Amino acid sequence: MQTLAKRTLYLIGLITLVLAFFIGRLGFDYNFENFFPTQDKDLDFFLSYREAFENDNDFLLIGIQNREGIFQQEFLQRLDTVTRQLDSLSLTRQVLSITNLKNPIIGPLGVLQPPALRINEPGYYAADSASLYANPAVRGTLVAQNTPAVAILVNHQLQISKRKADSLMQQVAQILAPHPFDAVHLAGKVRAQSVYVEKMQVELALFAAASVVLVVIFLTLAYRSAWGVAVPILVVILTVVWVLGIMGATGKKLDVMMVLLPTIMFVVGMSDVVHILTKYIEELRNGLPKQQALRLTLKEIGLATFLTSLTTAIGFLTLLTANILPIRDFGLYVAIGVFAAFVLAFTVMPAVLALMKTPKVVHRSQNRLLWVGSLRRLFLWVVRRRYAVLVFYGGILILSGWGISRLQSNTFLLEDIGENDPLKQDVYFFDEHFGGNKPFEMAILVQDSSRSVWDPEVLAEIQKMETYLQQQYGVGTLASPLLLVKGVNRALNGGDVEQFRLPESPQAYRRIESYLRRLEGTQAAVPLSAQKGQLGRMSGRMPDWGSQLSREKNAALDSFMLHAIRRDLVSFQLTGTSVLVDRNAEYITRNMLEGLGIAFGVIALIIGLLYRSWRMTLIALVPNIIPLLMIAGIMGWAGIYLKASTSIIFTIAFGIAVDDTIHFLSKLKLELNKGRSLLYAIKHTYLFTGKAIIITSTILAGGFLTLLLSSFGSTFYTGLLVSLTLIFAVIADLSLLPVLLLLFLPKKNSGKDAA
Repeated sequence: MQTLAKRTLYLIGLITLVLAFFIGRLGFDYNFENFFPTQDKDLDFFLSYREAFENDNDFLLIGIQNREGIFQQEFLQRLDTVTRQLDSLSLTRQVLSITNLKNPIIGPLGVLQPPALRINEPGYYAADSASLYANPAVRGTLVAQNTPAVAILVNHQLQISKRKADSLMQQVAQILAPHPFDAVHLAGKVRAQSVYVEKMQVELALFAAASVVLVVIFLTLAYRSAWGVAVPILVVILTVVWVLGIMGATGKKLDVMMVLLPTIMFVVGMSDVVHILTKYIEELRNGLPKQQALRLTLKEIGLATFLTSLTTAIGFLTLLTANILPIRDFGLYVAIGVFAAFVLAFTVMPAVLALMKTPKVVHRSQNRLLWVGSLRRLFLWVVRRRYAVLVFYGGILILSGWGISRLQSNTFLLEDIGENDPLKQDVYFFDEHFGGNKPFEMAILVQDSSRSVWDPEVLAEIQKMETYLQQQYGVGTLASPLLLVKGVNRALNGGDVEQFRLPESPQAYRRIESYLRRLEGTQAAVPLSAQKGQLGRMSGRMPDWGSQLSREKNAALDSFMLHAIRRDLVSFQLTGTSVLVDRNAEYITRNMLEGLGIAFGVIALIIGLLYRSWRMTLIALVPNIIPLLMIAGIMGWAGIYLKASTSIIFTIAFGIAVDDTIHFLSKLKLELNKGRSLLYAIKHTYLFTGKAIIITSTILAGGFLTLLLSSFGSTFYTGLLVSLTLIFAVIADLSLLPVLLLLFLPKKNSGKDAA
């Protein structure tokens, strides 16, 4: 046996070295687009729309406050310096600021482009500021209406990589550093990406450290020996190395979901090794030699542990039904990790124990009597009040149902960031003073092939739509073909801001038509039309009010388009990253129910095949479904939204929580097969599995509670709600499960029925 143990360890060591090599390829990633729903018609439309124009979130907003007022010469000179330096960067395509705006005038001598703001001539500040505030394309976009602040819009390189994004943020920081502005606010994809990746790096180390500390404390209290701590820790660390190595080998990067993986592996992997070690020590205390104790341990708990690993993996694999790639990847790699933990627990641990000297074990009869006595009293209390227990859970179901009726789905762009985080505060600043940070995109689809977006009648429909969007929907200033037409009309009328509108007559429109065609070919920075004018772009920004309110606004928008827009002439379609993020909320409930349905079905099939009893299958599922309903009810009562990050909790928790039920029923089956009465078999099972159920559930719940240290909302709620689910599940296993077995399992021939 020792030779086999050594060979096993050599093989495991070799595999570990290879996988450890691939860990070096791991990187951190926060690609916003990974969270778009896949296989979606809106995504397909957006991808083709983006090919015609550009990505809608490739921008950086810089908000700068000056408490003494923005029309101060020193402040404007500093602002101009910053604007010019930003515009000179290789990663920027276009930089817009009040200091580089032009007021074009088209006259007999050609096109003149005097500055909209004469920075070095303070005597003109009053007139220039009045003109800027009167311009709807500038007011609320580059100058705030209700606070002394300006914004710089930086359109950067399209589809910028993480490395270039970091470089751009560093260059922006260097440009801003020498200037003592009162306050500077930054928002945009590159800023969010930088913040997320930095937090993920910190939290990965934090969770790993917290998991190790938790496991060491538990093992020390449970086994009070160096080998009782070192051997399980070795197995769990190897599990983490294997999973991370597999991720590196397959090119998967660490994202906001994958940061949870080491913690889950530590917690779930520890469950297997604890069952092995506890059974091994028990057999040593019974006087068996080391080798015989190991064989008996692997024989008696091997099947049950395999089934619990299988059900846990199934819980994670059901996440493959999700329409969001990071959630699917998370489910797949954690499921792989669960099986890796099982393989390592049943290879490395027996091999190490076989090579070690027989450890000294202490017979703690007093401790055992304390557990047995407490569990006996609890069992008798439950049995004597069996109908009261049913009434109690009936009340729980009613309250949970009431809470579930209040459960709502809602999604935000930065839902994982805390309210007091500087990034979130900067986003709120732009939402309040500059029309928002969330991209808004609408496609203009000309229905008449003889017309284009530059046609006067089409432009009139676009103006109706823009008026509705700004006054009713809540979008800020919009860039569209209409904006360009109004700008040319103003330029043809001496730069008069009052002429920033559509031409009033066909003659006036013909005056600007030639300029429109010329300008259309020079829209490299912000293209507004494509497909020979048959496709137009309407682009702006809006506050992030969540997918729930967006659904209401979109329904009202659909009604407006149905009754107010000439659909034979032009149609409009919402698109862009914001629409795709909001679509996630529509898929969440369906994906969650599909995943749970699959998990219920597969686990019910496993239990049915194992026990060959439909009654036992139903009895096993009920104590694990009720905790899920309780959590959903709590979420409804507490106002916790059902979203991508919280929807995964149910399938994860179910797959893990059912493990205790399987261990309980496995022991019960052995007792019934010995010909014992149902009541005695349940009592004996209760006394000798209750301790293991409580301890393993405590480890699992405690491990997930370490996620409360996270600053990410999704991670925090995953830790809290999964922990609560596991606690509720162990309570149900110790109170409701015995009652259901007594009431609904046949008293006669119960051993045959359960066999």
